[in-house]
Amino acid sequence: MTKLLQNRISESKLTLPVTVLCVTGVWLLAGLTQGDWWASFACFVVSTYLMIELNNSNALIRIYSRMVSCVFLVLSAVACPLFASTEGAWVQVCVVGALLMIFRTYQDDTSVGSSYYAYLCIGLASLSFVQIVCLIPLLLLMHGVVLHSLSWRTFFAGFFGLLTPYWFWTCWSVYQQSIDQITDHFMALTEWSQPFDFSAWDGSQVAVLLLLALISVIGIVHYIRTSYLDRIRVRQLYHVFSWSVLLMFACLLLQPTLYNILTRMLIVFVSPLLAHYLALTHTRITNITFQVLLFMAVLLTIYNLWTSSLLF
Repeated sequence: MTKLLQNRISESKLTLPVTVLCVTGVWLLAGLTQGDWWASFACFVVSTYLMIELNNSNALIRIYSRMVSCVFLVLSAVACPLFASTEGAWVQVCVVGALLMIFRTYQDDTSVGSSYYAYLCIGLASLSFVQIVCLIPLLLLMHGVVLHSLSWRTFFAGFFGLLTPYWFWTCWSVYQQSIDQITDHFMALTEWSQPFDFSAWDGSQVAVLLLLALISVIGIVHYIRTSYLDRIRVRQLYHVFSWSVLLMFACLLLQPTLYNILTRMLIVFVSPLLAHYLALTHTRITNITFQVLLFMAVLLTIYNLWTSSLLF
């Protein structure tokens, strides 16, 4: 039986290197060298590697497929106007690192090391984006209810991991006699924009979010229908992805001004959901859906390059 285009691409060993080359080209066309975005690009490379490791270490797709990292690369290229943000790139690295670490704690309430490093990643992200600490209650809930690994030991390990960056920062601030920097940093938690005020969004931002919303619906509905085919551990991890996607959209509606960073985080969570759909479905309808989504992604990438590239 001849494989559909969707399945040939999702199972090919060439898909990842070809995608890497194409997305690197997008970075160059967007203005990597002209804008001196090397720090942001380095963070993006690390994020991609961590997404590969996230898939490999957790067997997110039950066949050989690199679609998790490929979807992450493609969606990142679609949102190419965000390339210039080093802050967003750093937060994205930390979020993927936190997922990688916290997933290692699954059903192990003695995994203090992984818990420490997971929350250390959140603490490092909060140095650039302090609002991320608002997600800690949900992270703790998933840690305990979904991953079944929250205990007093892992809780305090995570607590100390979260505080570690601030211990170093406090010591440095005291040495520099600039302790006010820390208090000013946390004052950002009291500064919230008007909810549901999308006046600052342009057509490109709306188009990217609409595509991500469509992908989210497809991925979540597909997984709800087929989750029984996966192992229990994998199901729990996809619960984390699904609820995180819904949370990111809720945050975007409530705080539209945080679009740049929240969209980067959303791409991390939605990528495994779409990858699961593309790699594990085999019908003509899903093949057409794959081609339509790919066409939309390429078209939107070209449009965003045309409107935001430093070369044009």
